[in-house]
Amino acid sequence: MSLATDELLALDREHLWHPYTSMTEPTRARVVTGASGVRLTVDGADVVDAMSSWWSAIHGYRHPVLDEAIVNQTREFAHVMFGGLTHRPAVELARRLVDVTPDALHHVFLADSGSVSVEVALKMALQHQRGIGRPERTRFLTVRGGYHGDTSGCMGVCDPVGGMHSMFTGLLPQHVFGDTPPPPGGDVATWAAGFSALADAHAPDLAGIIVEPVLQGAGGMHAYDTACLQVMREVADEHGLVLVFDEIATGFGRTGPLFVSELVTPDILCVGKALTGGYLTLAATLCTSEIAAGISTSESGVLMHGPTFMGNPLACAVASASIDLLLAGDWSANTARINTALERGLSPLRDTSGVHDVRTIGAIGVVQLDHDVDVEAATATALANGVWVRPFRDLIYTMPPYVATDDDLASICRAIGAAVRAG
Repeated sequence: MSLATDELLALDREHLWHPYTSMTEPTRARVVTGASGVRLTVDGADVVDAMSSWWSAIHGYRHPVLDEAIVNQTREFAHVMFGGLTHRPAVELARRLVDVTPDALHHVFLADSGSVSVEVALKMALQHQRGIGRPERTRFLTVRGGYHGDTSGCMGVCDPVGGMHSMFTGLLPQHVFGDTPPPPGGDVATWAAGFSALADAHAPDLAGIIVEPVLQGAGGMHAYDTACLQVMREVADEHGLVLVFDEIATGFGRTGPLFVSELVTPDILCVGKALTGGYLTLAATLCTSEIAAGISTSESGVLMHGPTFMGNPLACAVASASIDLLLAGDWSANTARINTALERGLSPLRDTSGVHDVRTIGAIGVVQLDHDVDVEAATATALANGVWVRPFRDLIYTMPPYVATDDDLASICRAIGAAVRAG
């Protein structure tokens, strides 16, 4: 028997945790009853999804190509363990990932989620250092303002002060944090000198460097100068560190290039979110042959990770279809089109009271306030204007699906403007 909406919400409040909410004083949840294209049916109203379901649904919802990929795979099998077995969807996805990422990245670990892919990347770096005779290298160099996930290893390399995990400080390993990289056109030389000095001081303990390239996502939506990536590559090479790029948010065209790693090649690359077009949870960690060889010569001789749902066939099948769909379209022009629309629609908000900054990069638009957002007021106002947004901290932002039309983007910008004035 189908539950009435009020019954469903009451049970939700009683039993379900939502991300970053209290069980005793939960924030309001709204009921979704449908999704198609760029629109969600939220509390009975059709609204434009400005968030791509946390940056993953790049092709929108109920895309016939992606639907078909999952249905076809269910006719064969939905899941099988990956230990000792393999299957066509996983192999084909690995081939595609190797083809679309930098040439040096030949080896693919299929993970359950973005956080797990980062955990695997950290393990890869540590095992590689052990394999080449440097077991004392157990810490990572990163920068402030970063976010890499909510599992323990990931929390350790998130910003320890301004991030979301400061209450776990006593539990987490103490890593090394440099200054937040400067914004595009900023003083890269001064930042580079500080970053290099920090690496010099801690090199004997460091296994690697991990960053979100060009854009720090959930840590504050901070875009930084691409020249910083080359500095990181040079520092890693100088000290024998493993360079890890977390492109879970930035990959698949979101910031402009298909992958930021096209600009500077890391030793390990993490991808997720848009990998399956928002259909199923899946991520991947790719590495060079040098890293793989180091892992193989560590004392275990194998990479010490193996999720139950590793290489899930349904997720792999829809991921391959999503990549094919992206490459078949003019994704680069689409990202540029979205950027132009967001810059045009959001830039007037720079003169609005309470606005600290407005910035865009690729298919991303951010309005930063000079105070924390009233999330409920901003969300309700955006919904009243026909758009779903999910602000956090001092940010009201959008990462729309790539299939959003110019009219959709104009609606998103108008709704964000209204939310800014309400929040």
